[in-house]
Amino acid sequence: QVQLVESGGGLVQPGGSLRLSCAASGNIFSINFMAWYRQVPGKEREWVARISSGGSAGYAVSVKGRFTISRDNVKNTVDLQMNSLEPEDTAVYYCRADGNSVYWGQGTQVTVSS
Repeated sequence: QVQLVESGGGLVQPGGSLRLSCAASGNIFSINFMAWYRQVPGKEREWVARISSGGSAGYAVSVKGRFTISRDNVKNTVDLQMNSLEPEDTAVYYCRADGNSVYWGQGTQVTVSS
């Protein structure tokens, strides 16, 4: 089992920045990929960014160039630095870990509004 706890969400004005963090605990040695997803009410959860255990990262087109995912394999954390935020980035952001199974955090709300 893997437990994931997200933090760092909040309210920010358009053009601002936020940094999300996800802390993993439990059977962390089984984790390969970690990722961030987001979801707005009435829509499917969508992939935002992922990073492998070796540090290879990928991004959704909508966030590429604005968001940066990073991973600390010693602290067992994965962060999402979000810059140039837009109202369309408003969502609940979820951390995901892929290991022996797929694990999700509880989510953290990000609201971009003036």
